[in-house]
Amino acid sequence: MRFVIQRVSEASVTVDNNTIGEIQKGFLVLIGVSDKDDETIADKMLKKLIGLRIFEDENGKTNKALADVNGSLLLVSQFTLYADCKKGNRPSFIRAGKPDHAESLYEYIIGKAKEQVKTVERGSFGADMKIRLLNDGPFTVILDSEELGF
Repeated sequence: MRFVIQRVSEASVTVDNNTIGEIQKGFLVLIGVSDKDDETIADKMLKKLIGLRIFEDENGKTNKALADVNGSLLLVSQFTLYADCKKGNRPSFIRAGKPDHAESLYEYIIGKAKEQVKTVERGSFGADMKIRLLNDGPFTVILDSEELGF
């Protein structure tokens, strides 16, 4: 599982010119799922995400977590995080999770996030989405379950 986490001042996701998810201060998280992923990995990734201390404290140090700043989440499924560009110029996506499996884990992550974070917004699985964001920093972190040993 891969999360691309962007600390944002604001972010939104639009489908067919309709805004379906919008947050202020928090994280825009692009979520990639492989067929090897399961709910146990999702739980560990979500715990790591919510615990990340990448908001500035009163001394300008990145020392505060999402809850410390009353931050929000905008969770967007993005299978392209599993693009394999080793051969040629056209990416292969064979390492991305099959749609039914990926959507199920995406929904699971959203449900679990809502149990822990006050404001959780979302994209639309499989839709052509337009994302707007104001990256704060810029500050972007990548979490990969394999690299983390999950």
